[in-house]
Amino acid sequence: MIKRILLTLFILLGFSHHSNAQFGFSHEIGVIAGPIAFQSDYGERHDLKTNSGNTGMGIGIIHYLNFSYRADCNCYTPETYFNDHFKLRTELSYNKTELKHFGEWVAPNKTSLGADQLRAMRGSTAITNIGMQLEYFPLSIRDFTSTIGKLGPFVSLGAQFSYYNAKAYSTMGPLGTPLTTFPKYLTPTDGRPYGFSTEGGNVWSVISSVGTRYKLSPLRDLMVDLRFQYFFSNWVDGLNPNPALYKENKANDWLVWFNFGYIYYLQ
Repeated sequence: MIKRILLTLFILLGFSHHSNAQFGFSHEIGVIAGPIAFQSDYGERHDLKTNSGNTGMGIGIIHYLNFSYRADCNCYTPETYFNDHFKLRTELSYNKTELKHFGEWVAPNKTSLGADQLRAMRGSTAITNIGMQLEYFPLSIRDFTSTIGKLGPFVSLGAQFSYYNAKAYSTMGPLGTPLTTFPKYLTPTDGRPYGFSTEGGNVWSVISSVGTRYKLSPLRDLMVDLRFQYFFSNWVDGLNPNPALYKENKANDWLVWFNFGYIYYLQ
């Protein structure tokens, strides 16, 4: 699956270079990295410890089509609103998060077998994403490009295709028995025998972000970006209690990623 994702990325990059030769776009490449907060079926909803505890790290490589500048002639493209306010971003990224239960039901004063089972449950999810998003810059891209020290705020919207590898286990022993597993995770869900899974899978997601660039030099930018990514599946974290019985776990998985980036303009 990773080979397929890499092949798709190379095809997309090859298409973008072909576009440069045919239409006169320019290109930017960069790297991003930063912390991730994963919102899943681990922990208690709206609990601060859950939000701060189930965190991980993400890294990625990014490519932009810059419509405002032509690398083949070292000149600006004809000035239109689209050329001066939009960029197309292609991305390959990877993130991993370690997961456990937080909140009221695993508090130290809880001494039942169920509380012990929840405290002993562990999980992780590793996600490889590839996709595109259209970034909108409300201020002029040309003005930003020509001014050292200028900020270039943006918002974006796009979609990604992801391969996830989820793990679920317990320090009390193998999951799947009443001795080690909290009852809600022993209920059949979505055609599977349990409400937990250690299988990988594919999933689509929608992403939206807000951020800004900082013009470091004529060919270099720094970037900060806060992203929301919503998955069209509730299995990405490896847990999915039957939503017909457990309404508190019916929402699909999602994450928030705060990343820092370095971008270089190709000529």
